[in-house]
Amino acid sequence: MAEQHGRSRSRLQALDAAHHLHPFTDSQALHQKGTRIIEKGEGVYLWDADGNRILDGMAGLWCVNLGYGREELIRAAERQLRQLPYYNLFFQTTHPQATELAATLATLLPGDMQHLFFTGSGSECNDTVVRMVRHYWATQGRPERKVIISRHNAYHGSTLAGAALGGMKPMHAQGGLPLPDIVHIDQPYHFGEGQGRDEHEFGLERARQLERKILELGPERVAAFIGEPIQGAGGVIIPPASYWPEIKRICRQYDILLVVDEVICGFGRTGHWFASEYYDLQPDLLCMAKGITSGYMPLGAVAVGGRVAAGLIGGGEFFHGFTYSGHPVACAVALANIAVMQAENIVERVHTDTGPYLQRAWASLGEHPLVGETRGLGLVAALELVADRQSKRRFASGLGAGLVCREHSFDLGLVMRAVGDTMIISPPLVITRAEIDELVGKARQALDLTYQTLMN
Repeated sequence: MAEQHGRSRSRLQALDAAHHLHPFTDSQALHQKGTRIIEKGEGVYLWDADGNRILDGMAGLWCVNLGYGREELIRAAERQLRQLPYYNLFFQTTHPQATELAATLATLLPGDMQHLFFTGSGSECNDTVVRMVRHYWATQGRPERKVIISRHNAYHGSTLAGAALGGMKPMHAQGGLPLPDIVHIDQPYHFGEGQGRDEHEFGLERARQLERKILELGPERVAAFIGEPIQGAGGVIIPPASYWPEIKRICRQYDILLVVDEVICGFGRTGHWFASEYYDLQPDLLCMAKGITSGYMPLGAVAVGGRVAAGLIGGGEFFHGFTYSGHPVACAVALANIAVMQAENIVERVHTDTGPYLQRAWASLGEHPLVGETRGLGLVAALELVADRQSKRRFASGLGAGLVCREHSFDLGLVMRAVGDTMIISPPLVITRAEIDELVGKARQALDLTYQTLMN
């Protein structure tokens, strides 16, 4: 059997190398190593082409919230494929699935967010935000308000506008980014950029960079500020408690739209349907994707608050949309996904049980000699690898400590992601206490092996 698995893996690796260009990948390095083939998923586990079972500590890419193999979602897709596999939302037309999903989401969203614009992904959501924000201000007789302020090391997708909104230098180095009228301020990353400073004051200082940037550019030119409640791909950066209240104050003072990117945090990740509830953000626009279908189908949506919705509705035709906006199969799966989450009290369970349990267990890793900090909220967490625990001194950048830890983790049967030397997890929301114990135990083993590799 093992030999058969090996032949299958080798064949697929050869085909992959010959024909497949992977996202965010050095293709030459990958082909020398050979791709990892994942063949099956069930619950919180994956199986690779060699038959190894792996605990998926990243829920795919932050998205498989209900875990793998949920029959309710599979049956919803099959029913919809038989009834209406596709129709568009153009030309004054809708279908029941998009309409029902919009109405359902309106009951879950914070504040006065009663209108939804559907897309195919989080990246498309953030492209839509750029168009929507600028069109809104034009409808208000203020077309000069075009500038959108974001943050360094933010991630808002990989399309041209999404990558421009994001603040990741390697992405900006390819393709002449960012685009005009998109600017960035510093992130609220206390461990990485605020060592030795009071956390409360650091949070205020980083938030007040927004005000300084608005005044530098001219308030009459600034349209919006966009931010993730917790920076996910940037390393699970949880802002100091002082940060978001000050951001809200500044947005109100200068009449700047607040756009919240909940592509990662939405649908229960923080123990709330949306992290905007946890931080009381009251956004004007809110982006969602990933967990909306538990990753079973591609779907995204931009929720629009009352003020912006009124401007868009009264502003004539909005020349924007996608062929697959509100795809009926994706919407049917999203409705089934939400129904399961409500029936099984998934969000409440994360809030009161598994989220606190994970955070306590994860915090115990802070005793390891390689760990400078642990942090998290709900079912998302991170730890910082350091060469010296007392001084918090980092490893040399060329050493690749995070990649060493990631490979040990995967060899032990755990998907744990490395962002530089920050290790992050975001497991399916259906994970049990016993599976959390397994996850943290394997993470500890990976740290031990990483210590042996780097320190010997």
